[in-house]
Amino acid sequence: MKLRILSIMTALLLATPLLARDKTDVLVMKNGDRLHCEVKGLQGGVLFASFDYILSTQSVEWSEVAHLESHQLFIVKTEGGLVYSGTLSTVETVPGRPVELQVIEAPQEIVTINTDKVVSMSGTAKNFWGRFNGDVSLGLNYAKGNQSTQYNFGTQTEYLRERWSAQASYNSSLSSSTGADTSTRNQLTFSGDHLMRWNNYFYEGIASFLQSSEQDIDLQSNFAGLLGRFFKNTNRWTVSLAGGLAYQNTRYGQSADSSNIAAAIISGQVRMFRFNKTTLNLTAQFMPAISEPGRIHFNTNAAYYLKLWSNLNWNISFYGNWDNRPPPGLSGSDYGSSIGLTWTYGLR
Repeated sequence: MKLRILSIMTALLLATPLLARDKTDVLVMKNGDRLHCEVKGLQGGVLFASFDYILSTQSVEWSEVAHLESHQLFIVKTEGGLVYSGTLSTVETVPGRPVELQVIEAPQEIVTINTDKVVSMSGTAKNFWGRFNGDVSLGLNYAKGNQSTQYNFGTQTEYLRERWSAQASYNSSLSSSTGADTSTRNQLTFSGDHLMRWNNYFYEGIASFLQSSEQDIDLQSNFAGLLGRFFKNTNRWTVSLAGGLAYQNTRYGQSADSSNIAAAIISGQVRMFRFNKTTLNLTAQFMPAISEPGRIHFNTNAAYYLKLWSNLNWNISFYGNWDNRPPPGLSGSDYGSSIGLTWTYGLR
């Protein structure tokens, strides 16, 4: 019950959107069009911007931008793993040569980057609330035949700084039908990562809390510390792998059993972007127990997003948890999929 109350309060916080700012940024396209707008950021080779005379956020091909001018603060990440923060401007170049972007960190501190090497640009601010972005997802299915109802709710948010970020997510699902027990699953996850001085290396911490009626888990708490590296980091693909140590405490329901496990952990993440259309997120964690040799936990989450209009996306997702040595009489797995709609805010 305490986990559910905490999860609901966190979900309400995560769903808080950002306020828009003045549209004083300038975009000049390679065909000569000059546009005044509010630049939201860059992700997957797409520059997102909003205009006073267009209702929704628009998508612009980054490679077609000839000039960009913004006095707002952005966090700029490059393929080499370097990170900068400041206002933006581009340098005039000879036709046919790549456009160069200037990140003005201070009046006397200007960094020039080839735009082809820019992986992402995320809008930030000097105030606390201006540094968040995230999304909210909802799915619902109903069948009259057996009075079957399924619902899925998820939300996640990210707080961005120059060399570190913090994330929080909440996912909830419920399935009920005539003649069967109602099945519920709730998961709350907090994580944070920090880039190291070696390019593309990072360390992170993870804390997650799981309730699953399918596995008779009242509360499973996981805490992990990892070191990792980005093996591919472009505006089309992000691939990372990390490893470390974890601690897991599980309290079961009807059996009244509990377990405490020390484990190694290997975590991987893959993100794929396709211009203004689709996004694929895939994460997986493999946890071989050290304190109980031979026992293995594995979990994975996958989500595919297809843009419908502005900040609205169609999504299909999958989750799965496996334990090869559950307590006697209990299920060693819980998995499922859902289809629904996702609304994003910030630059998710």
